[in-house]
Amino acid sequence: MRFRNDAELDTSQVSDQRGRRSLGLPVAGGGGLVGVLILLLTLYVNGGGSGSNGLTMGGEQGDLSSSCQTGADANQREDCRIVGVVDSVQSFWSTHVPNYTKTTTVFFTDQSQTGCGFASADVGPFYCPVDKTVYIDLGFYDQLRSQFGAEGGPFAEAYVIAHEYGHHVEDILGILDQSQDGTTGPNSGSVRIELMADCFAGIWAKGATETGFIEEITDADIKDGLDAAASVGDDRIQQQAQGQVNPETWTHGSAEQRQSHFLTGFNSGSIEACQSAS
Repeated sequence: MRFRNDAELDTSQVSDQRGRRSLGLPVAGGGGLVGVLILLLTLYVNGGGSGSNGLTMGGEQGDLSSSCQTGADANQREDCRIVGVVDSVQSFWSTHVPNYTKTTTVFFTDQSQTGCGFASADVGPFYCPVDKTVYIDLGFYDQLRSQFGAEGGPFAEAYVIAHEYGHHVEDILGILDQSQDGTTGPNSGSVRIELMADCFAGIWAKGATETGFIEEITDADIKDGLDAAASVGDDRIQQQAQGQVNPETWTHGSAEQRQSHFLTGFNSGSIEACQSAS
């Protein structure tokens, strides 16, 4: 995945809060790529609580507007790349969903106070419907490779953001609250909402080059996205963390389900197809 070198990035859609520290109550509600299952894996890998995830690229708090100006910057820096993905995803949905309202992605380090409560990086990226904001510690991308076994790559990172904005689309369409009934399992409301967000991520991927930010998405990029989707399947995470799989406790869907729904969105480009499949 490459950005158009002359694309103008809009950093106002990202709030860079890296380096700040906050305390509060645990986060609740919303939708996320992996949710609380990542806590199990973190405890399994680290032997209890995680330390700082850190960041592997440049970028001091609040300097995105000076560092991330064009697609050329997005092709060079990870944080600028995520800015570009946010811009592309929101540009796409603004023309495909009536009354779509652009919202903010927050970059944070380790922990953040959100409208849904206190958020630790251990829960992974997530969307909070209370303040209608996407939250991500960019260190998650290192975890995606080192702990979840994903191959990684720019499009794998883009898939994560597109999934979270899929929840924002669900919120606007009035269907996100279907995940709040407390049930679990392959056919639960929670899994349905998560799979629909994967499907919506696929829709964006199909039309990403229309937005003017992204020059090309290749077959290899889609393969990386599918690999990332599979790596955060409930069955994969449970097997790693517990040595066994219990479908009745699933909240996000299996590896196969997540890949299948992403492809449904990518191949159809249809919100209706995603709603029917989920």
